[in-house]
Amino acid sequence: MRLAHYFSSAGLLVGTIFFAISLTPSLIPREGVVQGVISGFSLAAGYAVGVFIAWLWGFLEIPSVGARTQRWLRWVAIIFSGLLALGFLLQATKWQNSVRSLMELEEVSGVRPLTIAVVAGLVFLLCQGIGKLFRRLFHFLSRKLERRIPQRIALFAGFVGAIALFWAIVSEVVLTSALRTVDGIYQRLDAKIVPEMKTPSDPMAPGSSASLLRWQDMGHQGRRYLALRPMAKDIAEVTGTAKDPIRVYVGLNAGDTPEKRAQLALDELKRVGGFDRPYLILITPTGTGWVDPGAINAIEYLLGGDVASVAGQYSYLPSPIALMTEDAYGRETAQALFQSIYGYWSSMPKSARPRLYLFGLSLGALNSDRSFDFYDIIDDPFDGALWAGPPFRSDTWRQVTAERDKGSPAWLPQFRGGAVVRFGNHFGGYQKGKAKWGNFRLAYLQHGSDPIVFFDPGAAYRKPAWMEKPRARDVSPDLQWYPIVTMLQLGMDMHAGIAPMGYGHSYAPADYVHAWHQLVAPAGWDEEKLTLLNKKLLKWNPR
Repeated sequence: MRLAHYFSSAGLLVGTIFFAISLTPSLIPREGVVQGVISGFSLAAGYAVGVFIAWLWGFLEIPSVGARTQRWLRWVAIIFSGLLALGFLLQATKWQNSVRSLMELEEVSGVRPLTIAVVAGLVFLLCQGIGKLFRRLFHFLSRKLERRIPQRIALFAGFVGAIALFWAIVSEVVLTSALRTVDGIYQRLDAKIVPEMKTPSDPMAPGSSASLLRWQDMGHQGRRYLALRPMAKDIAEVTGTAKDPIRVYVGLNAGDTPEKRAQLALDELKRVGGFDRPYLILITPTGTGWVDPGAINAIEYLLGGDVASVAGQYSYLPSPIALMTEDAYGRETAQALFQSIYGYWSSMPKSARPRLYLFGLSLGALNSDRSFDFYDIIDDPFDGALWAGPPFRSDTWRQVTAERDKGSPAWLPQFRGGAVVRFGNHFGGYQKGKAKWGNFRLAYLQHGSDPIVFFDPGAAYRKPAWMEKPRARDVSPDLQWYPIVTMLQLGMDMHAGIAPMGYGHSYAPADYVHAWHQLVAPAGWDEEKLTLLNKKLLKWNPR
């Protein structure tokens, strides 16, 4: 009986409803522990909503039932909540399989209801404990202040003070300590040089003894990017004849400022003959400095290796952490590199300079988009850009999606007939467009099931446009919008969701082949050769 009095009846009812609907599918398949975390936070959020409704009911002095009736209602709420949670847990496997089947994954026989329930319960109890601690602190501060100032002002000041103290503890103690630990781990990983990636002996290779860039300054991802490129002999297996592609990478430790690193990138690119190639790709990596090999390998094969690319590292942290801690630095680095490369490129005679394209994946797409201002290039634009998995914060993406042509879906929009901007996904899309795709081309590669692209904080109170019908082929028809819960589901999908290649935020080499082929339009490629290339890239193993 004492346990029944420990919980709010309204909180338990609303919390259980939130818990139940959190078991319905979202964009990415979920494992038991991940589902338990989502359901635990949903239960806590619903419980808070229920408690607030009960408080508001009393605050407005609306008549309530007697104590005896309240006891009976409390037990009814407990029994109903248990049956509701059990019923939805038994349906969870079917819902998860509705997502897995769309992504060509084997169905699961169960999603471990016991695991979900235990993890959700622990998360809920943790949230409730934090909530009770906050409440006690609030009351403590308010009582102290009531001795000196009016009661209502004391209540308000106590509430603000409790929030400030909690925020100080979380940001200065918990988050700072966690970030220092994570930073140390990734800094050591970035500095590690694996034995098979030795300093290049070719004097024309970046990082060699003749290079302006030191091999040890490249960073782990930079060394991989340079060492694991396809060579002419690999590319020739598909194209017949080929050249060794040129790659340049400037690590975070190569210079003290973004401007110094950008100048080094330009000087090294000139030294190795990058501007003598007919194509030049300016790459903005992800937060860790990673360049997706599927993306750069695809364009190198399509162009027979006769292409140069340059990338500049701005962080060694995963993109979500880099976005929170080094957002401005990533933008400044991308801007400095663009200004350096574009500035030199635009000074070259138009008949002698390469075709210039930008590329970025995820956080790299966001920073690549931020690296230039359209007003600065309008008189002499570069040739185009491919931005894959653009985060929902990308301003250009948001504007184009919001102003899409009438009748086109938010997950694959058409914008002004496709004259400049076009969208594609795992199933195609770039061919759609009433207008001719002009000389300046922007291409977005985005899966309909990518939570990095389609997360929306506003999903807490409104249905996202991409959920309207018709939906993307890789989005479950069982996915429904629910206030607050859908936002929590998408947030967990974004940070903990792992989708198979070709879905979610995992872009397959074939996705890049299709996007680059439509964007750059290289000659000599038919469906047979493109199929052969896709098979080659899927099995790509330079070692």
